[in-house]
Amino acid sequence: MKTIVLPGYSLHNKDWAMEIKKSLSFRQSVLVHEWRHWKLGGALHPKYEIGKILKEIGRDKVNLIAKSVGTMVAMRVLSEIHDQIGKIILCGIPSVSEERKQLFATSLSAFPAENVVCFQNTKDPFAAFVEVKKFMSEVNSKIKVIKKPGSDHNYPYFEEFAGFLFS
Repeated sequence: MKTIVLPGYSLHNKDWAMEIKKSLSFRQSVLVHEWRHWKLGGALHPKYEIGKILKEIGRDKVNLIAKSVGTMVAMRVLSEIHDQIGKIILCGIPSVSEERKQLFATSLSAFPAENVVCFQNTKDPFAAFVEVKKFMSEVNSKIKVIKKPGSDHNYPYFEEFAGFLFS
């Protein structure tokens, strides 16, 4: 099994993704997905990115680690290749709209709750832990949401990621 990292929107998220790769590579193959707009500029194009990610995965079984906008892309990937996904780590869900709740609920509806974990900083500037905890409880109350003591959108919990993936 390999792991695909779906980082946040900004280029600085590449460093976070590479740290994950470094921390997990001794146990399994890790692929960092690089958003097209990082090289070419412009905006994120989800349909293009999802197609590219599906090609990167091929027929392999994979785990997903996603941050921020990557969490939405992860839900769309999950809905396409449900049976190829092992575990999912979500970090820093950036907003909790009704539309987003529908995407998460639909994508996760037939996926085992024990194979999903969400890390959210207490005072993440995009969405605080309290908001995300409520959001995820409405998506699936059995999904574990872990409160982290941060007031930023940084998620350097690499040892905990490994603990979840390899348990």
